[in-house]
Amino acid sequence: MYWVRLLFVTSFIMQGSALAQVELCDNGIDDDNDSLIDLNDDDCFCRLTKSTSLIPNPTFEDLDCCPDAKSQLYCATDWIQASTPTTDLIHLCGWSGIEEYPPPIPFPDGEGVLGFRDGRQSGSDTLDAYWKEYAGACLLSPMLADSFYRFRFDLGFVDPDISPPINVTVFGTTSCDYLPFNTGDAAFGCPANNPEWKELGAVFLSGGSGNSWVRAYVDINPDQDIHAIAIGPPCEPLFSSNVIYYYFDDLHLIDLASFDLQIEENLHPCDAAFTLAVAENTDFEYQWYLEGIALVEETNAKLKQNYGAGSYQVRILSGSSCRVSSPYNYNIPSFNSSDTLRICQEEIYTFGTQLLDKTGSYTETFITEDNCDSTVMLELEVIGSSYDTVEITLAPGQSLAYKGSNYSEEGEYNVVIPSSLGCDSIVLLLLTQYEVYIPNVFSPDNDGVNDTFRPYTDPDELRSYEMTIYDRWGNLLYRGKEWNGAKVGPDIYMYHIQVEFIHGERSNFYGSVMRL
Repeated sequence: MYWVRLLFVTSFIMQGSALAQVELCDNGIDDDNDSLIDLNDDDCFCRLTKSTSLIPNPTFEDLDCCPDAKSQLYCATDWIQASTPTTDLIHLCGWSGIEEYPPPIPFPDGEGVLGFRDGRQSGSDTLDAYWKEYAGACLLSPMLADSFYRFRFDLGFVDPDISPPINVTVFGTTSCDYLPFNTGDAAFGCPANNPEWKELGAVFLSGGSGNSWVRAYVDINPDQDIHAIAIGPPCEPLFSSNVIYYYFDDLHLIDLASFDLQIEENLHPCDAAFTLAVAENTDFEYQWYLEGIALVEETNAKLKQNYGAGSYQVRILSGSSCRVSSPYNYNIPSFNSSDTLRICQEEIYTFGTQLLDKTGSYTETFITEDNCDSTVMLELEVIGSSYDTVEITLAPGQSLAYKGSNYSEEGEYNVVIPSSLGCDSIVLLLLTQYEVYIPNVFSPDNDGVNDTFRPYTDPDELRSYEMTIYDRWGNLLYRGKEWNGAKVGPDIYMYHIQVEFIHGERSNFYGSVMRL
């Protein structure tokens, strides 16, 4: 059955000798008594419009690895470092970005964003004006020539100095083979300097006072099929005394007709006034649905109120055309975290509505700034007169002096010592030493066994070391990390090894080694 306006008036159809009522599709009632209501009933056929982004992984949530430093866009699934200057993937799973250029919080969507520069600090007080960073993606399906598309994205601004107004620019190419657009030339500039790339569109954006996200749109009408894009700063060189930096998130490239049904959020999902909306067009008639059932009187481009979590759709009527959006799944986010805490005896810790003074596990739900529930699980330890523990690792030859006593041997000691909290208590002192093994013989005969001389220790405990080797008359033979004894014959040689451990402790080792 086709969806026409006759479906929106009560009508009856003769079927043999029976009188059957037709399912109306916008009243939230099972009119034909088949236990199926509105969009859930096949009688309510309407063309489903899928507003799927042509850009893969549009919010940087799909990861191949968790970034732990800058220049790691490769961790974001399906994203490509388009330029030789490298963009930065920021994700809450690991790296939170460059400390001097913090991204605006919260992110528009999910836990990942992309950071990029327009210019790089050079050796002088000005920027390298042609250092431009671009991210690229091979589209899930090409933008077709002479068709219309809309690129929607959020741009993050740090502050007016670091993130001044910018012409965000979209570039395209006819083949994914041209991505990256240039390799090895950091001063190449924008993609359009390559003949295989062309500018598709741009939009001028300003972040005002900064520390904010701005949503923007670029309409694109390519004159040839576009298979890959690159996004970033404009081609013009930028001369500034500041480092220029911005953030991208929530990038969607969709054919323009589908944007009519692109459902967008208003306010944070935890806000009681959170609603959904599509772009308004006075030529359209709207109807909203929750779980396929019409929300009566919700016939505007924007929902009037929050109906709670669930699957939302909107239907658009225009003339004889009927289109319905893909489902938008609205889930009210909640957050869980855990923490550990130690307090001294006779202290009281306020944990939400609870006053705590005993060791144990506690749970409390807090309300975040965005009105979301945040459940915190707390492990509390109350330190008594004999419950604190101090662990100390000494370098070989060192000792710990405390109240007239020296501790140098590995072991466990009960001592009175201030804890990390400042509580005086009887504590268990766990004393350990860094272990260093220095062989007393080596044989440089290339048999793969003891061919060189050097100290051995746990690499996780070692910061650096240096050896000096002398002959028996005190002549310096070698200084470095590993001695192969290639220029001397079998004999006994003296060594001095300086070792620095991970926390800065230092030790000196003197001795002799036999070169076979």
